[in-house]
This record gives sequence, structure tokens and C-alpha cells, in this order.
Amino acid sequence: MPDARKRPCRICRRWFRPDNRVGDRQRACGRADCQKARRQKTQASWRARNPGYSTAHRITQRNQDKAADPLRTPPPLNRLPWDLAKDQFGGQGADFIGVLGTLILRTTKDQFKAYLADPQRLSGALRPTPGKTRSAPAHTETRAAPDAATGISSTGPPPGKPPSAASGAPAAVDRIAG
Repeated sequence: MPDARKRPCRICRRWFRPDNRVGDRQRACGRADCQKARRQKTQASWRARNPGYSTAHRITQRNQDKAADPLRTPPPLNRLPWDLAKDQFGGQGADFIGVLGTLILRTTKDQFKAYLADPQRLSGALRPTPGKTRSAPAHTETRAAPDAATGISSTGPPPGKPPSAASGAPAAVDRIAG
């Protein structure tokens, strides 16, 4: 196999000649710290693609060992009777409940951190309504005609004049046809 061409290391950026056994697939030089960094990146990307593996693996390993310590849980959950849960649901079931409870508790705490406490007001009180945002009340408007009265249609006759047929009002019918 001919010598592979030199290429830059993805970690330290120094030029190196890839190993003949690896060839074009080699991305990092053979220095120990570059290989260590390469392995860390590879393992981190695998853990990112398989997030539940470590939890499931730990639960399985804990339950194969009969003398395993009880699952460590955060403060409100550590007061629960985990020995009773282990009797009822088995070791894996109790550990699953503990991990799920820890995850729910952590998520809830993260959501509460989003709400900032305001020491100037009572904790149960609602926030005050914002101040006035308009300079004039919204219901007032100017009229086009100066003689128009409030509540009177601008298309009807002026006040004090009877409606006429010319204004578009229907004529009164004196008798009914039978």
C-alpha cells in the first residue's frame, strides 16, 4: 500500500502521516493527548445519541447485585419507603420509580427557577395592572357634520322634520287589499 498523504490532525492541527492500517479514516495524529481527546469526543457523541443507556445499565447492574445499597434520591424522595416499593415492584421497578421521581423533581425545580420572586409585593397577590396607555378615552370621536346630534343617524332627516317619501322611507298604506 503506498504511503498515505499527510493531513492535519483534527485535535492539535499538526500535520501527520496516517497509519497504513487505518488509512484515510484516521483523523487524529498518534500523540497520546490527541488520542485521548479523540476518544472523549467519540464517547460524548455516543452518549448524546444514546441518552437512556447509562440509566438502564445502572439499574440493571444494581439489581444483579443483591447487596446493593438503596438508590440515592434527592431530599423529598429519600423519605419514601423504598424497601416497600422494592417488595411490591421488584428492584428494577423501584429503581425506575426513583429515577422517574428524581427527573420530575429536577424538571419542576428548573421551571420554578424561571419565576423571579419580587420582594416588594405579597407572594399571593396578583401583579398590578399597567397604567393608562392612551391619552384620550377610546370611545370619543369627532363628528364630520357640526349639526349632527348624538344618537341620530346621519342618513335620516334632521331632528324635528317628519320623514318623507323622498328620503327613502316607505309610504304608509291606508287600506289592506283583500
